Amino acid sequence: MRPKQRILSAPVYQPGKPIDDVKREFGLTEVIKLASNENPYGCSPKAKEAIAAQLDSLALYPDGASLQLRWDLADFLGVKPEQLMFGNGSDEIVLMISRAYLEPGTNTVMATPTFSQYRSNAMVEGAELIEVPLKDGVHDLEAMASAINGQTRVVWVCNPNNPSGTIVGTSELEAFLKKVPKDVLVVMDEAYYEYVVDEAYPQTIPMLVQYPNLIILRTFSKIYGLATLRVGYGIASEEIISHLDHVREPFNTSSLGQAAARAALKDQEFVKECSRRNREGLKQLTDRFDEWGLSYYPSQTNFVLVNLNLDSDEVFKQLLQQGIIVRSGKALGFPGYQRITVGTAEQNEKVLQALANIVVGAGK
Repeated sequence: MRPKQRILSAPVYQPGKPIDDVKREFGLTEVIKLASNENPYGCSPKAKEAIAAQLDSLALYPDGASLQLRWDLADFLGVKPEQLMFGNGSDEIVLMISRAYLEPGTNTVMATPTFSQYRSNAMVEGAELIEVPLKDGVHDLEAMASAINGQTRVVWVCNPNNPSGTIVGTSELEAFLKKVPKDVLVVMDEAYYEYVVDEAYPQTIPMLVQYPNLIILRTFSKIYGLATLRVGYGIASEEIISHLDHVREPFNTSSLGQAAARAALKDQEFVKECSRRNREGLKQLTDRFDEWGLSYYPSQTNFVLVNLNLDSDEVFKQLLQQGIIVRSGKALGFPGYQRITVGTAEQNEKVLQALANIVVGAGK
């Protein structure tokens, strides 16, 4: 077999370690997974009811255009239905964008470290990578704008950024967008949009009118708690959506996912409650980090990136043996750090107790 040589250098995505694997490996009966930024409170009961109502229709193909979800979401966001694109998670829309706009001889600009799938998909398409280091954990938009040249087709901005949890503000983003050529696509990945509480965070949908080269990515996987069902979406001009439609796979979102997303969208009280609990849980973690004198990035997400000043992989293994799955910062471009998803109050306390033994034992 002779695959494209460039795909062999593209990294294979490494998800968080599965709970059942950890139980089996260490003989545990209870495992807490705080590695993949999932919602510890699950999804809306209304979403579960909507899923159950679809179970007699599993033999039928889903609506490939996601029409009912499209209409509901367009009304909720205040955009035209034709401005929406749905994907098998927002990851698939990242893939669609790369497939539609990138090829050998072009380049793409992104921060580093940031969400790994921008880099991987660009490599598969044979585009040149221009990576601009974060500045204090935040996108350096000024440097990213300066890196754009005549071969640039796509610029990626993860806001809030994964894995640092930081944001760029409205004024910084507007100054950046004014500098970007109109024929360069700017991708605003807002997967953690609903968790943000900082008033400086930009509201990007109104910006679509002034910047038709902008696409916004969001998802039902995070605060809506529907990660299993894989429903992400993009918001952009009708022209950009039409480009992506040419590379979209048919039936790329399931009937279960569409129905659950519609129901979840209508339960905004659940979303608000999850956001409130998340901020409490984040404070629970960071207050203890402050007591221990540990540094961490100010997070506007449902995770925190904390510097333990210890070998990331070794700490990961020690926590794993205690039935706690987090994410080693080494694989994320932050050696010495751990990325910890905010769990329930009980889960947070357990990870803090485990970390206390490690940090105190190391004399931190």
